[in-house]
Amino acid sequence: MTHQRSYIKRDNAQARAYSPAVVTQGGRIVWLAGQTVVADREGRSLAGNFEGQVREIFALLGATLEQAGGTLASLVTMTVSITDARFGDAFTQLRKEIFGDNFPASALITVAGLAKPEMLVEVQGIAVVD
Repeated sequence: MTHQRSYIKRDNAQARAYSPAVVTQGGRIVWLAGQTVVADREGRSLAGNFEGQVREIFALLGATLEQAGGTLASLVTMTVSITDARFGDAFTQLRKEIFGDNFPASALITVAGLAKPEMLVEVQGIAVVD
């Protein structure tokens, strides 16, 4: 089974590395739990390291999506929680690096805190895979 995907794009949304909407037809939906990290896969602390946490989270989401038959490019929407609004620009740059020009739809929310004080970001997503 294959699916089709199209991205609705606007200049202001592209500048912030998200799509206002992603339209899919066919495929299977994968609901991804919110992912946070405090250490990388080798056990090194990522406390206070926003970029490191984002990269590790996307690596873990990618691995989960591979188990479901997809890749990070399969993400159609994500909800991102950050603990400091000043992280927003850094997240935008990382998302541009990770996704190229076809960004998932997204919400970026600043929250007072996450499950552990050293957690700076959480990403939850929905993907469509073949």
